[in-house]
Amino acid sequence: MFRAARATFRHGVHPPEHKELTGAAPIRRMPFPSEVVLPVRQHAGKPAQVVVKPGDHVERGDVVAQADGFVSSPVHASATGTVTDVGWWPHPDGSSCPAVRVAVEAHSSQIARERRVPDWKGLSPEQIVRAVQDAGVVGLGGAAFPTHVKLVPPKDATITTVLLNGCECEPFLTTDHRLMAEQPERVMHGVRIMMRALGVPKAVVGIERNKPDAIDAMTAARPTDLDVTVLPLTVKYPQGAEKMLIEAVLGVEVPSGRLPMHVGVVVQNVASAATIAEVFETGQPLVERVVTVTGRGVRRPGNYVVPVGTKLADVLEFCGGLTEDAREIVFGGPMMGVAQGRLDVPLTKGTTGVVVLTDADVRADDALPCIRCARCLDACPVYLNPSTLGQLARVERWEDMERAHLADCMLCGCCSYVCPSRIPLSQLFAVGRGMLKRRRATP
Repeated sequence: MFRAARATFRHGVHPPEHKELTGAAPIRRMPFPSEVVLPVRQHAGKPAQVVVKPGDHVERGDVVAQADGFVSSPVHASATGTVTDVGWWPHPDGSSCPAVRVAVEAHSSQIARERRVPDWKGLSPEQIVRAVQDAGVVGLGGAAFPTHVKLVPPKDATITTVLLNGCECEPFLTTDHRLMAEQPERVMHGVRIMMRALGVPKAVVGIERNKPDAIDAMTAARPTDLDVTVLPLTVKYPQGAEKMLIEAVLGVEVPSGRLPMHVGVVVQNVASAATIAEVFETGQPLVERVVTVTGRGVRRPGNYVVPVGTKLADVLEFCGGLTEDAREIVFGGPMMGVAQGRLDVPLTKGTTGVVVLTDADVRADDALPCIRCARCLDACPVYLNPSTLGQLARVERWEDMERAHLADCMLCGCCSYVCPSRIPLSQLFAVGRGMLKRRRATP
């Protein structure tokens, strides 16, 4: 039973939305840059393995790096051109990783070469899953988890519901909003294919109420022969997180250390659903995505279809460049996004937005001592004690952080947002996770 009356979860925060900059901006297509840079690590799981070399000619949609195992995803050329280099390149997460550089042919067509498009209705669930993996589809809400893995739940997990995430609760971002408003039929087509692959009887699309045009469009496009519900939700952050969305829609709590599939649910982003539909409509793999370029620090905000691998500098140039008071550039939203230190980093499959903040938006205040106000406890959507975790992080007691359920933290930033002492709690937790991961990898 859906929780339409309540339609939200406990705790969370209400940051300013700032969606007015691009919420009504229709999706436009960005032209090809002169070069695309394709990192092999654009998804959760094992990085892809490069299968091209300098001098190779590739066409838009050709595989340049193949999946390395089941929890992996291939990388495809997003433009036709010549491979100029395979080597290390800056990654948006602040590290470096191998990447394929492609010099784009002048006047190259945005249309991929004709490919065989199988009729999904005649395919088995296993064949559908394989087609989704071969197309390199990953979660486009930011986490970039390989989509095909979610379509193959363990045999002991009985999936009853596909839950489509149309919340887009991060401030500034409007890609999912515009996609649902402009291409609702394609999103619903993707829902139909996922329901077939999983063999589930029903689906629910959760959309926050600050997107009334998207709610209307998705409701009008709802299939009449399937049990698909469009459910308006109360606006709250981080409602787009899987566990929070499940609680808001179904009233079910996913236990600590468990996954949505353990309560019979598979959660997918609306953009991922639309991409699945496109795979079976055109045969084109995931070579481009809609990105919100926004903030008061960019001259021409909007929602743009951007080829994967386009460098940040080229995106900003197409959007009119930076204003004089531009101060910080974030990939993703301001709550969970990553600030960028270079303009040559490429946009990846998981880049939902480019947010350019100004001097007025950014505070560089020093952190003050914790005053034990408990605001972080009231905000945490998974009922952790961020204050205690932050103190443990400051004295580098990483194992104690793990025992305090650090693994349950989503790094949503709610605790940092409400902290009157301006303690960067979420960042401290990210450091703790990194240190624990490094210690496990050390023999």
